[in-house]
Amino acid sequence: MYAIVEIAGLQYKVEQDQKLFVNRLQADAGEEVTFDKVLLTDNGSVTVGAPVIKGVTVVAKVLDQVKGDKVIVFKKKRRKGYKVKNGHRQQFTQIQILSIGSGAETPKKAEKKAAPKKEKEVAKEEVKTEE
Repeated sequence: MYAIVEIAGLQYKVEQDQKLFVNRLQADAGEEVTFDKVLLTDNGSVTVGAPVIKGVTVVAKVLDQVKGDKVIVFKKKRRKGYKVKNGHRQQFTQIQILSIGSGAETPKKAEKKAAPKKEKEVAKEEVKTEE
């Protein structure tokens, strides 16, 4: 079983017990994080959301906050004496997928309000008894 999930603005194909690096999340190591934006699931039959599948969540555990490899940015204009060297290390969060499936928070259908109808019926009964 796998799912395609939107995490921090990017889409990832995830499977249970998979470890992956995503853009930095505001969570500490050891915390559980749930992702509600599930775009597609496949558990024998493919279910595609429009745009998301309601009631399906992906639960993941934050393993660590890490930095990626250093990327060197070097700019130069020849014969002008212009050289600039900068470095950058992207920050990532390492997560492990714990479960894919329906979450505990399933949306409930709106219940019909029967109270106003009862008030009207009571008012009609009072009018009939007064006559």
